[in-house]
Amino acid sequence: MDQVCPRCKTTKYRNPNMKLMVNVCGHNLCENCVELLFVKGSGACPECDIPLRRGNYRVQLFENAQIDKEVDIRRRILKDFNRKQEDFETLRDYNDYLETIEDIIFNLTNNIEILETNKQILTYKEKNKEEIIKNRSRYSKDALEIEDIIATENKNCNLKRRELQVIEEAEKAAKVRNKEKLIDDLMFGEGDATKILSEHRETVKQEESRMKTFSTGQDTGQSILPVTVVEEAPYIYDEPILVVRGPEPPSKQMLVDNGFIQHIRSAAAPERAGGYVETLGCLRAVQEAMAGLYFVPGQIGERWSE
Repeated sequence: MDQVCPRCKTTKYRNPNMKLMVNVCGHNLCENCVELLFVKGSGACPECDIPLRRGNYRVQLFENAQIDKEVDIRRRILKDFNRKQEDFETLRDYNDYLETIEDIIFNLTNNIEILETNKQILTYKEKNKEEIIKNRSRYSKDALEIEDIIATENKNCNLKRRELQVIEEAEKAAKVRNKEKLIDDLMFGEGDATKILSEHRETVKQEESRMKTFSTGQDTGQSILPVTVVEEAPYIYDEPILVVRGPEPPSKQMLVDNGFIQHIRSAAAPERAGGYVETLGCLRAVQEAMAGLYFVPGQIGERWSE
């Protein structure tokens, strides 16, 4: 889904350099609209009319602005709710503590019982002030995970931005090339001008179709690169030739005819799905039992070389 500014309706496709900014209430605007909003020094969120400052806006990292809001709230809450599992007497107490944190984050993210939730946070901070300061030196695992998620998202955004830039440059080069070719054909060509224009429109249409397929990945909605298909002959299994110095090993059919297979457990459905059948296990057991018959002293190296 293409990112779009809800105010000026500018899309990431039309302007690859557009930066979406998200505020503390989870609503986003493009960077230009944010600058216009704070021309007089103060402004309110266009969506919910909450008074804001310029510092309340930051670059949106995720496609869904609600995720940015939750990440920001989670980072802020975990700075104070920073107790570890070893700080609790039982695992149940630690799980209840984690559940409380998730309830607080959920309420603040979805604007549920905001006053009561903030009061609960203040009460906890006053009650555990010394412990909070002590635990802040220990960077929590959740905070590290959030940093990893943000770093990964930044990497993906940069990759998408580079892909869009390459596509845009290719489109511009194709337009210039087609325009120059059209002018040359009209000036120096001997054909009918109407026919030349028709062929030019068809060529442009085909190039735009190929560019769209390249940028969208056809029906997958993902950017892909052209795939080179190499046709090769299908694989045919050849039975290996065994060189033995002793009696001929039994075949699978001999095991069935002589009743050996009756002493082997039948293969289960998952085993058959993996290609295993009971004749394989029976054949292996019989061959291992006969292995001593193939030992020839003084000719081990020669036997292996064959």
